[in-house]
Amino acid sequence: MGFKRSKRVGGMLLQEISQILLRDIKDPRIGFATLTGIEVTNDLKYAKVFVSILGDEDEKKNTLIGLQNASGYIRKEIGSRIRLRSIPELVFKIDSSLEHGANINKILEDLNRKESA
Repeated sequence: MGFKRSKRVGGMLLQEISQILLRDIKDPRIGFATLTGIEVTNDLKYAKVFVSILGDEDEKKNTLIGLQNASGYIRKEIGSRIRLRSIPELVFKIDSSLEHGANINKILEDLNRKESA
């Protein structure tokens, strides 16, 4: 069946959001954030943007608040860059999969050290 339209639109949205964050957003609350993925509903009304944030819990919380506050501006910019009937409502979520993977790696390395000792 090929790609669904929501996946194609999601790819375009992710690319544009990353460009907007890189070039246009100057909020000091937004720290080192990397967009890791996006889930767009089939009706293109909502989009969950997954973000990996470097830093402690306070920095992560502040970055997430800054991103949510900037979501209106980001939607407006996307509207001027991509032709869509309606721009999805953006919800930013912390993606902890990278941290989870690093934690699993650390556990496996510790187990290998114990076996070899």
